[in-house]
Amino acid sequence: MIDNVNVLKTSWYLSPPWGKTMPPVEVNLLERVYLRTTRTFGYCCGVQWKHETWFYSIDCRNEIVHATQHQIIGTGELVTLPVSKPAFTLGQKVILCSYGNDAKQRLILGIALVNNSWFYLVELVSPTLTQSAIVWNRFSLVGEKSLVRVNL
Repeated sequence: MIDNVNVLKTSWYLSPPWGKTMPPVEVNLLERVYLRTTRTFGYCCGVQWKHETWFYSIDCRNEIVHATQHQIIGTGELVTLPVSKPAFTLGQKVILCSYGNDAKQRLILGIALVNNSWFYLVELVSPTLTQSAIVWNRFSLVGEKSLVRVNL
C-alpha cells in the first residue's frame, strides 16, 4: 500500500520554492562585498532563500549583517579562510539522516559558515493546514554529517 502522506511530503520538500529555475545569487560565498547600508566591506558567509529572494549573511568583522542583493555590491575577490569548499550546493537534493519517520529527501535552501564549518539550511517539517498557538520554525541549519548526497 502506498503511503500517500509520505509521498505528498516528499513532493513538498523537493518542490523548489523559487519555481522551475533557481535565480542566480548576486555574490559567491566568501566573496568580499561592499555593504551599502553601513558603507563597509565584509565577506559573504551565508546565503538563504527567504521571502521569495536570496538573503546574504555578511561578516563585517565584529557582526553578521543580513542583506538583500540591493544592499550589497560584489567585488569578485574571494577572501582566504582555512575552510574547505561546501560539500553541497544551493538547490541540491539531499537525504536528511536521523530525523524521525518523516520523508527524508530535502533541498538545500541555504548555506552558512559558522565557526569555520559549513551548515546547510533545510526544511525540517512541512507546513500545517491548521493554525497553532505555537510558532514552529520549520527550517534548520544542519551539519554536513547529517546529510547524504542524492545521486541522480
